[in-house]
Amino acid sequence: MTASQFDGQGRLRHLLTLDGMPRAMIERLLDRAEAMRAAGVRGARDVLAGRTVVNLFFEPSTRTRTSFDLAAQRLGADVINFDIASSSTSKGESLIDTLHTLEAMHTDAFVVRHKENGTAALLARHARSAAAIVNAGDGNHAHPTQGLLDALTIRRRRPDFGALRVVICGDILHSRVARSDIHALRTLGVGELRVCGPANLLPSTDTLPGCSLFGDFEAALVDADVVIMLRLQKERMSHVHVPSEQAYFARYGLDARRLHLARPDCLVMHPGPLNREVEIASGIADGAQSLILEQVENGVFLRMAVLAELLEGR
Repeated sequence: MTASQFDGQGRLRHLLTLDGMPRAMIERLLDRAEAMRAAGVRGARDVLAGRTVVNLFFEPSTRTRTSFDLAAQRLGADVINFDIASSSTSKGESLIDTLHTLEAMHTDAFVVRHKENGTAALLARHARSAAAIVNAGDGNHAHPTQGLLDALTIRRRRPDFGALRVVICGDILHSRVARSDIHALRTLGVGELRVCGPANLLPSTDTLPGCSLFGDFEAALVDADVVIMLRLQKERMSHVHVPSEQAYFARYGLDARRLHLARPDCLVMHPGPLNREVEIASGIADGAQSLILEQVENGVFLRMAVLAELLEGR
């Protein structure tokens, strides 16, 4: 865990990773998200009144960027969506100089997405103000708010993590979502965590402690309570060969036949964006067991909870 995530009083200072985060803090954030949900989308309008949240997205995003934008606005904060294309970074200004420039304008939080691992932690180390840094996805390293919202989505339907068999299937090697899901679920005491994918899309076993690795998707699905499907991260696969989309779906796509191998009430999840008929059949993505849109909904409340935890009373 990055030590700078917490201040001297043990309060959350930044949110950079779930790796090593105490269970009590994860549960606190999930509980706070539930409270935000119970209060409704307009129920906390003054929590961050007068604060400014800057979205620094150096990679495309629909769900994460929009939900952070909505989360901050619904807490009463001002939101700046930083336009990379028209900013001075396009003229060669460094990321650190950009941070310091925006800090000088008395901003309170930076939500950062970047293709390079460790970018959010780098900014946290170089921040000169009390501004909080939130990792909205860095390379294939971490996506902590996605890990938290996935845990929240599961907990709302299956609160006893110790009784669950969870399958994560797809491009594990390049997935920051997979890593943050694994960190969250292991900390919350999930009964069995099965990780599945083609051999060349699985990291080394020593990077996935506490997980059972499967190359056979059908074997991994037997008696599963939750299955989390992942997108093929083609933009990160310059040195990895993958079969055609049809061949991938034939072996690792979730369809009705395969879903029947899991428990009858198995929950189906996907962080998006979806590649239909590549990692998941449309009938399953839109079916009764799918929680995909519920994940999106929970993302707003979870990100409200994170921003409130980081900024309220500071």
